[in-house]
Amino acid sequence: MSKICSICGKKPVAGRTIKRRGLSKKKGGVGLKITGVNIRRFLPNLKTVRAIVDGSPKRIRVCVKCLKAGKVKKAIRF
Repeated sequence: MSKICSICGKKPVAGRTIKRRGLSKKKGGVGLKITGVNIRRFLPNLKTVRAIVDGSPKRIRVCVKCLKAGKVKKAIRF
């Protein structure tokens, strides 16, 4: 299953973690030097919920932001 919210379309985005070394100029050093850059992914906080889609209950993946905002009509279990 893809990591995409079915309501807002939120999906993973790419970013970086930067490793630095040294003492900052503010503290009397020569400045921070970058020693390594790693590429990482920021994943959306998705939950699988039973929701009403086109009048019938279906399982969809929704981000928590949409759930909290009330954009999803949850299905009632009998």
